[in-house]
Amino acid sequence: MISQPVTLVWLRRDLRLDDNTALYHALKNNENVLPIFIFDTEILDQLPHPHDRRVEFIHQTLTQLQISLLAINANILVKYGKPLAVFQKLVKEFDIKNIYTNHDYEPYALQRDAEIALFFKNQGIKTNKNIEFLTFKDHCIFEKNEVLSGSNTPYTIFTPYSKKWKAVFTDYQMKSYPTEKYFHHFIKQDVFQLPNTIISLQNMEFEPLGLAFPTQVPDENIIKNYAENRNIPHYQSTTRIGLHLRFGTLSIRKMVQIAHKHSETWLNELIWRDFYINILWHFPHVVTGSFRPVYDRIVWRNNADEFEKWCEGNTGYPLVDAGMRELNATGFMHNRVRMVVASFLTKHLLIDWRWGEAYFAEKLLDFDLSANNGGWQWASSSGCDAQPYFRIFNPTSQMDTFDKSRKYILQWIPEYGTSNYAKPIVEHSFARNRCLEVFKSAVGKEAL
Repeated sequence: MISQPVTLVWLRRDLRLDDNTALYHALKNNENVLPIFIFDTEILDQLPHPHDRRVEFIHQTLTQLQISLLAINANILVKYGKPLAVFQKLVKEFDIKNIYTNHDYEPYALQRDAEIALFFKNQGIKTNKNIEFLTFKDHCIFEKNEVLSGSNTPYTIFTPYSKKWKAVFTDYQMKSYPTEKYFHHFIKQDVFQLPNTIISLQNMEFEPLGLAFPTQVPDENIIKNYAENRNIPHYQSTTRIGLHLRFGTLSIRKMVQIAHKHSETWLNELIWRDFYINILWHFPHVVTGSFRPVYDRIVWRNNADEFEKWCEGNTGYPLVDAGMRELNATGFMHNRVRMVVASFLTKHLLIDWRWGEAYFAEKLLDFDLSANNGGWQWASSSGCDAQPYFRIFNPTSQMDTFDKSRKYILQWIPEYGTSNYAKPIVEHSFARNRCLEVFKSAVGKEAL
């Protein structure tokens, strides 16, 4: 066992050294600070493919973090396994003083953190020490009960939430945490002699797509023109920083600073992110069921063959198919197109939104449970502040409006306009009327 007391900073969805709340407080208040990351097998074992590119992204990010730390004679400890089991071993190797980490709001994470906090509490009692498990807000601007209605209840409609969000927002929420001031409090690499290379990924093999991950630095010109261009899928009109916000390689506080400077519309998108995080926190039942339980009465068709055609981008509706092919090839889909393909699956094909949500969770590089769940429930009309069930996107009209030139379509459907392109899987008017009948009979006036 290493005799010097060690403070661990457990990195999870905050994979950066700069402006990191937990890391800042750990470094400011302690010496011998050691960052740790755990490849959580509880999560990895549920991935459908062993070469998941999001794991590849984490591995690349950790490698860059290690390079930065080695440059200041520090390091990061990387482990592989179930977090509780990892910490049970670490207490035998280190004299752990305390553990710092940032909040995670997903149900699994809450249960995991509660178990680990209890373990360290019991470990402290056992060793006659006070081992603290300290957590901080870092992943969003406002969390939990920080933005409530006048009746002290959580908002479930975005517009009043965003107004209150802006009303209580001050420059304090954009304050950065200057971690670099205390870098000298990291454990010295030459003293503790941690490994110089990141742990291998335990038989995980990647199949590179020849595509770089989205850049970490948002293009400010895109943000300045965001309101005007954001709905045009063939433009480079969105920042694509969702991946970096998901894993915390970018600070949300710094992004809000940029949004305040350049675009109210882009700021609203960041507020939507806070909104869905808070919905998940206050209403965890949305993970498996509809926010509005009446929508669980819907009798879905759930045709497996039609679902497969949707997944592959062979529905015969070009905007839907282009979006799905883009997703399958790159791990990204334009937000306007996400709404169209989700509406098509749930309303044209009457396939359970949970099927689509799970497919997106498998494919999206920027997959985030709260946003993905919120978006799918919005499209299927089952969520909070969702579009009404009788609003059904016409995918052809959407294409004519947002891809007039067909540049986006032709980019992803080279056979478009030829006899090789799929015939429509269902006729729009028929599908619309069928959807209205099914939804109305299931939810009726209760949904209005």
